[in-house]
Amino acid sequence: MVYYQKMTPQGYQKIKDEIADLKKDRPRRIKILQEARSLGDLSENTEYTEAKRDLGHLQSRLRYLEKQLKYAEIIEKKADGKVDLGKTVTLKFADDPETETYQVVGRMEADIGAGKIAFDSPLGQAIMKKEVGKTVNVAAPAGEYRVTIEAIE
Repeated sequence: MVYYQKMTPQGYQKIKDEIADLKKDRPRRIKILQEARSLGDLSENTEYTEAKRDLGHLQSRLRYLEKQLKYAEIIEKKADGKVDLGKTVTLKFADDPETETYQVVGRMEADIGAGKIAFDSPLGQAIMKKEVGKTVNVAAPAGEYRVTIEAIE
């Protein structure tokens, strides 16, 4: 069975952009490797070893990202009034008078610092398919807490 990675159209495009950047950088890395190889004895050539390692990392990253695109399932936003992938939600935590706004995204796109939470994170799982005004319990590794959905965009 193949598992498809759910993501937003923006997340899919971000991966495509990173692949394009890596492919542009690849010839430069190959040239660095060739120059380092021409320096002589490969057994004691640190520049060659580093250039070879860097090119390997780049190629490995390219393979990984291309596989992510191959198994991507792009989820479009639905206007159904429920929390879902791609939507932005405003949450009020029970122990905090302030509200927090997050975009619900796929696992690959999650970045809490940028206000993006994964749909399959403890918080994401608790609020998925819920409507405005709903209060839910979130079972997180650090303990359980309550949040209320204030708005969905």
